[in-house]
Amino acid sequence: MIDDPTAAGDDHTGDDHWLARAIELASQNVTGGGGPFGAVVVRDGALVAEGQNRVTATLDPTAHAEVVAIRAACQVVGDFSLAGATLYASCEPCPLCLSAALWARVDRVVYAADRDDAARGGFDDREFYELFGRDRSEWHIQIESRRPVNAAEPFDTWLAHEHRTDY
Repeated sequence: MIDDPTAAGDDHTGDDHWLARAIELASQNVTGGGGPFGAVVVRDGALVAEGQNRVTATLDPTAHAEVVAIRAACQVVGDFSLAGATLYASCEPCPLCLSAALWARVDRVVYAADRDDAARGGFDDREFYELFGRDRSEWHIQIESRRPVNAAEPFDTWLAHEHRTDY
């Protein structure tokens, strides 16, 4: 982990430093043929991991910069929980990235550009934000529930497993 010399306790003085790094990663990624998104995960004033948008490079629609950074950070710390960490993003995280941050249990998300800046650049995710607020019958993608007799079996097995790792 790399220490941030400008970070001091909980007063967030390192925010500008880490946002600058996320923006730098995003700009570098564009130069390399990727999308204009970068992210860093920081815990206790130290850099844990970085990420750049790898969607087109890896043909993975989930390889957003924030998700890439979260995945890398979890490997570095050896845990799926990033409690106590801050996710810095060059742009306001989309619903996918916000969900990843919630599942990773980061304490804070700090971003630079907003969804309007992203839309201006051709990355308009406002539809996704609005979609979750609408009834599923109005969605453009069909979401169907089929409940076979054993639908809950995996959860019953999970609950009965004595050595499971709760999360």
